[in-house]
Amino acid sequence: MALRLIEAYIPQVSWETVEGIVAEKPLLSAWHEESDNGYLHLRILIPYEESSPVLDLLEQRFSHVEGFQMIVLPVEASIPRPEAPEEKPPEEEPAASDAAAQAEAGAKVAREELYEDIAETAKPCRTYLLMVALSAIVAGIGILRNNTAIIVGAMVIAPLLGPNVALALATTLADGTLARRALKALGEGILVVLLISVLWGLVMKVDPAMPGMPERIQVGPGDSALALASGCAGVLAFTTGAPATLVGVMVAVALLPPLVTSGLLLGSGHWTAAQGALLVFLTNVICVNLSGIVTFLFQGVRPLTWWETQKARRATRIAIAIWVLLLLALSGMILLSQN
Repeated sequence: MALRLIEAYIPQVSWETVEGIVAEKPLLSAWHEESDNGYLHLRILIPYEESSPVLDLLEQRFSHVEGFQMIVLPVEASIPRPEAPEEKPPEEEPAASDAAAQAEAGAKVAREELYEDIAETAKPCRTYLLMVALSAIVAGIGILRNNTAIIVGAMVIAPLLGPNVALALATTLADGTLARRALKALGEGILVVLLISVLWGLVMKVDPAMPGMPERIQVGPGDSALALASGCAGVLAFTTGAPATLVGVMVAVALLPPLVTSGLLLGSGHWTAAQGALLVFLTNVICVNLSGIVTFLFQGVRPLTWWETQKARRATRIAIAIWVLLLLALSGMILLSQN
């Protein structure tokens, strides 16, 4: 059983007050210590899928108090092993105050933990750009040799997973700061891949008719289905705690090969074929983000307060409409180019 340890520092409050707030939650253990300066130091051991409602309750009640802070820590082991809390029979009509917590029941990882995990993968730093460059080089070798094993090896690095999932989460939460960071990381990654692949195309002189190349410059229903499934899988990896790197292979397969192919063909002077591969890449980016947003909504990931939720709903509707319109426009361009 996966566990989380919540540490909270709450000024000017007693344990009895906090105990009344979290009394109905399935806590495995709770320890508290009151300091001389009026702080309550609280530790709560809880199953990680139940941590989000507890965090929300404490944040709603004490976030306005100066000096309040919460820290969430993953627990590798606990001795003796805690017993799973008994499940309570479902109520006939859930209370309105618990609606947000029940809506988020599908997401096993707490919203704050989910946000930090995803935001960390969308930082446009040197390490990220180096991983993008390495994956582009390996993918280029695999495409030129038509070697699927090498291409999959490049996908394991999965550098474009983080920015795309972060963009979907930013849209779901109406977080402009995270959206700008994700777009910057995604844009820099695309530029690095194109630069490396274009330079390689100038040297290698790629032929669009070489084995394995035609299917990478023409998009079909299977490509869109792959991208949609990849976006869903990428989001589920973060919200359920699954290994994101392994799921990132799916996202990378949908994004990196067509982008590298476009650069190789562009460097070799095959403008029409390069345009086709670029359209495949752009279509897959739209599908990944569109399915990512829908999956976040299905998992119940949303802001804490009602006014932020209203803002996020508007932003999500606008974003979904834009992605759908762009997808239809690109589909029309692809049909015209193929005809």
